Order: sequence, then C-alpha cells, then structure tokens
Amino acid sequence: MKDKIFEVLQRIGRSFMLPIAILPVAGLLLGLGSSFTNETTIATYHLGKILGDGTILHALLVIMNKVGSAVFDNLPLLFAVGVAIGMAKKEKEVSALSAVIAYFVMNISISGMLEINGKILGDGSISKDVLSGTIASVCGINTLQMGVFGGIIVGLGVAALHNRFHKIQLPNALSFFAGSRFVPIISTIVYMFVGILMYFVWPVVQNGIYSLGGLVTGSGYFGTLIFGIVKRALIPFGLHHVFYMPFWQTAVGGTAEVAGQMVQGGQNIFFAQLADASHVTHFSADATRYFSGEFIFMIFGLPGAALAMYRTAKPEKKKQVGGLLFSAALTSMLTGITEPIEFSFLFVAPILFAVQVILAGAAYMIAHMLNIAVGLTFSGGFLDLFLFGILQGNDKTSWLRIIPVGIIYFFLYYFIFSFLIKKLNLKTPGREDEDQEVKLYTKADVNARKSKKTDSTENGTDDPLSADITRGLGGKKNIDGVDCCATRLRCTVFNADLVDDALLKSTGASGVIHKGNGVQIVYGPHVTVIKSNLEDYLETAPDIEYTKDSEETVEEDVPAQEEQTETKVTKTIVVSSPITGVAADLSTAPDEAFAGRMMGDGAVVTPTDAIVKAPEDGEVVFVFETKHAIGFMTDSGLSMLLHIGIDTVQLGGKGFEVFVENGQKVKKGDPMMKLDLDYLAGHAPSLTSPVLCTELEDNQKIRLLKDGEIKAGEELFAVDFYE
Repeated sequence: MKDKIFEVLQRIGRSFMLPIAILPVAGLLLGLGSSFTNETTIATYHLGKILGDGTILHALLVIMNKVGSAVFDNLPLLFAVGVAIGMAKKEKEVSALSAVIAYFVMNISISGMLEINGKILGDGSISKDVLSGTIASVCGINTLQMGVFGGIIVGLGVAALHNRFHKIQLPNALSFFAGSRFVPIISTIVYMFVGILMYFVWPVVQNGIYSLGGLVTGSGYFGTLIFGIVKRALIPFGLHHVFYMPFWQTAVGGTAEVAGQMVQGGQNIFFAQLADASHVTHFSADATRYFSGEFIFMIFGLPGAALAMYRTAKPEKKKQVGGLLFSAALTSMLTGITEPIEFSFLFVAPILFAVQVILAGAAYMIAHMLNIAVGLTFSGGFLDLFLFGILQGNDKTSWLRIIPVGIIYFFLYYFIFSFLIKKLNLKTPGREDEDQEVKLYTKADVNARKSKKTDSTENGTDDPLSADITRGLGGKKNIDGVDCCATRLRCTVFNADLVDDALLKSTGASGVIHKGNGVQIVYGPHVTVIKSNLEDYLETAPDIEYTKDSEETVEEDVPAQEEQTETKVTKTIVVSSPITGVAADLSTAPDEAFAGRMMGDGAVVTPTDAIVKAPEDGEVVFVFETKHAIGFMTDSGLSMLLHIGIDTVQLGGKGFEVFVENGQKVKKGDPMMKLDLDYLAGHAPSLTSPVLCTELEDNQKIRLLKDGEIKAGEELFAVDFYE
C-alpha cells in the first residue's frame, strides 16, 4: 500500500512538470519584455533610440511581455491539461481534450450557481457583499477563485475517469460511444456536478488555504528554513514538485494585491509585480522566500562542493574527474540544474546529501532575512539571476547581497565536503576503487535500481485477444500501423503473406479482407476498444515475426449447418430506401466485407440524388466522425447502418454534410445528410451504399423488395421473423 501511494505521488509530481516546463520560456519573455520596456531602464542605459516608445523593438518587447503574462494568467487551464496528460496511462490526447472540456464545464457550472444565488448580478457584475478576491474571471467566465488547485482538481479527476473508462464496452446500439469516445462524455457529466459541488465546498477549502498561508507566512524565517529543508530532502524521491508547487502557485504561498488584482502564490506574486514593475518599489521578499535562496547554493555552494571532490580525488583520476565535475558545476551555476552533483551524493556518500539539505534550507532562510527578492522560472541559475535580479536593479531585488553570502557558502561547502570526504574516506567521484568506473550518477540510475525489483513480473500478458490478433498479423515485427473505422480494424503489414486469416477469424472477426499490404478485420461497432487494447499490447509485445510454418494452425472441421426447415413467418418489418438511386442485392457490393454480409444483411443503393433521408421513424445512434456512416435504430427495434459509398472513410468527411446529431429523434423522410455527388464520384472507389441491419437474430431473414431504380421512401427490403 505504501509503495502504491508513493508511486502515485511520483506520477503526480511528474505530471506537474509538463505545465511547469513552459514557465522558463514564459518568464524569459516576461522578464525581457518588462525589463526593456521599463522607462527607468531605458533612460539609465541611454537606449531610447532603439528601445524607446514607437520603435520596432519596443513593440516587439511589449508583445513579449503580454505573451509571457498570458501563460501565467492561464496556469490553471495549463495545469488541468498537463496533469491529465501526465496521469493518463494511454491515449493521452483524449485525456487532454477531456480536461479542457471538463475545466470549462466545471467553471461555467460554478458561474451558474453564483448567478442563481445572487453572487453575480444580471449585468455580469459581482455583488457588493462578496468578499474581494473570492471571485475571478477565468477565460471570460466569472467563477470562484480556485487558482491552480482548480486545474489540478480537473486534471486528476479527468485522468482517473480516462484510465477507468477509455476501454469501456457499451451495448451495440451505443457502441459508437465506447472506448475513448466515452471519456469526454463522462467527464462533461461528472464535472457539471463537480462544479455545483465546488460552489458549496470550495469557500470552506479557500478559508483553510488562506489560514494555512497565513500560518506559513506568520512562521517567519523559521518557516522558510523548514520549507527549504523539506523541498531539498524530497528531491531524491521525485516528490519535491508536489510539495513546493502549492507555495509557488496557490494561496498557501501567500496572497497580495497587485495592480488592483488579488494574486495567489509566491511565484505568481513576483511575476505580477514584475509586469507592473513601474509601480513597485521593491519586490516582495515574503513572496520570493520560496526560491530566492536557491541562487546562493546553486551558483556558489555546489560549485564549492565540486571543487572539494576534485581536490580530494586520487591524483591519477583528477584529469578524468575534473572534466565531469567542471561540467556539472557549470550546469548548476548557469541553469540551476543540480542533478549530476546531488544524485551522486545518494550513491557514494548520503551524509554529504544530508549536509547539502541543511545548508540549502538555511540559504532560503538567509535570503528571506536579507530581503533578497529575486524571482525565477524554473531554478536558481545565473540566467534567472540576470533576468530577474540584475536587470531589475538592486533597488527592487537586493540581488547584490547574494554575492557575499554566496562566497561564504562556496567556502562552507568546500571545507565541509573536503573534511567529511577525507575523514570518512567517502568514495566520491575520483576516489573509487580501481575496478570502478569514474562517473556522475543521475536520476536514471536511481530509477534503474528501483525497476530491477519489478522487471521480472512484467513479462506476462493479460490480453490473449490482442496476443492472438498480433500473431494472426504475423507478429509485432510485421505490423506497420493500426487504425480502425466504424466496424473494421485496419492494419498495415510489411508482409501480407504472413497473415493468418483462420487465426484472425478465431478472435471473433466476421471476416478478413486483404488489399495489398492492408488487412481489414471486421469486428463490428466495438472495434474501437479492440484497437485500443491492441495498441496497448503492442507497446510491450515481443518484437518478433511469426511465419505460417512456425506454428501450424489447426482448423477444426465444422459440420455444415443443415438447411433451415421451412417455418412460418410470424412478423415482417419493411425498411424503406433512404436514398433515391439504383437498388441491388447486397452481394453485388464492390467490397468483400459488405458482399459477404460480414457486418450485417440488407441491400445496396447507388445514389442519384444528393439527399439521404431517414428510412423509418427512429433515432440517430451515431454519426461517424468522418461523416460517411450513420448508425440508426428504428422505432420497430432494428439496428441499422447506412454506409455511404465504399472506402469513403478515407475522405475525412469531405463530400458529406450532416444534418443530424447523435441521439436525435427523426421521422421517416427527414433529411439526414447531403452528398456532394460530383466530389464523391471523383474520389471514392464506388458510390454504392450498403443499407444494413447489423444485429439480426438467427430467426430473422432479409428479403429484397426492389431491384433497380428506387426513390427515397419506397420499400427496399423486408425483415421476416420466423417461428
């Protein structure tokens, strides 16, 4: 149980990194844009001719400033999408789309509750009795101020729904909505109610967050010390993102009014002040207390540790280890990426990492005590110090105080590390035994150690259907691509001779169709789930190729069915033609799957008129995404498929204009679709359109009523029910 929780927390931490990864670029744009459009900066450096108002560079920098601000202003939405992608196990693009939909649904539901209860007035303004800062505009929607927490609630919830339902199977009548298509639907329904629930719950949570933020802020320098120690101590476990993100992005890290707006979170407060720098005397050190101290140990402290390890290395290994340590130190100084050094402590000398945690935690506190207010986007390297400290001026940031503290830290790290390495004979880089490789360890090494414990359990498969399909297609090595349409699994193989039709049919397929290196396996409307499972299986399947000689396929002799004895017809349902054109028996269809009645029985009509009408009273079950096919359920209970043309799925919807939508009730003769007959005649292999009953029982038989010219609404075929 503990390992499971740890694994989930790690995944949550990693999912935060996707939206966080955009912050350095956004911060760079905001930093440059804000710095070089500041009138004081322009005047100080005499840059009026190239950066003054009216110049091309000034206009570009203003745009950069606005682009950077746009990212920070919409972080909740970015977190919703990023967390959903990071936590989804498969088909992440579906999870991302569902998160966007759910985010808007949740906020519009909250907005509706606010309007119903008089918190938002009819003209869109906020009621005077509402506490300032509790309602905010999110993408044009007046909703509760949930900040990044709102995005995380959506991201985690949608990912859970996605992982639970993206392979769901539904009854055949609803099978179009099965699999990944069900995820946006269930997300919409769930988050409508989540939005309603948040109206009642979030104010309580909001008060708790404000109280926690007040407690952290009120704890003063000691609270900053604890924050720094915990953050650095969590790095080996990959959980530091989960810990520090609320302090950076939510009210846990404090709130402040900037330019008339209530801003939450230390990093957000800094960048809001940066965007309004002309009205800020000194950036808030209470906001930057969660990151300003990083410049001290990343630019100065850890390079001192690297020098200590170099000086204590064995003479014969100094040249080799020197290049490694210099590169690691330079990376830490410039970018604030400390992994190459810090992760080496975990392997060779954990006590050094303990020292690093304490010294780093103290650096956060010292920066807070000295009123140092330098912001950052990702980590505390020189690049961020230059943009958000030096360029902003010492008056606003007190960045010069970092230098003397940093020098002291350099020597602290150097002497403490040197003493412990020599005293305890620690095997730091360059002091390894003769048979050990000189290297700096990375996070990958940590993960590799953990994965060794579980590798032996990953070799089996719990998806025999996908395994059989893979074998029937000649093995993973023979499969070039996997896709599907409304009813068929469409695969591309490298060698069509390796495909085993008998094995594929044994997986439940109605038929197998070969077109060059393309193989179409007819499964019916639930094919989307089969495709999803097959794609998952192929990710871990052995990369081998099966030949027909490698394992003999035994085909059992199936006794021929006796011809059905003539029985009495008890009921007949007549189905009318949905199209004006030329009717014919289904066996004349220029497609093996349709002609062989693999997807159902019925008739074909080659259209001569552009309008496709409802064949009977009923309901539109689904409109396929490429518009070429409509699933239909008659009021009499027949499940039908109207498939316009042959291989028209390849047209991507061109040539079709659909008038109906999923779930719509229609009457016989109502227009459902308009065809561009000229376009279809020039781009589709055939205009012949199967009209099928897809779920006939054994006692139900099709009887063709019209062969030749037919008008929409005239009787096409009958379904006879036998005793």
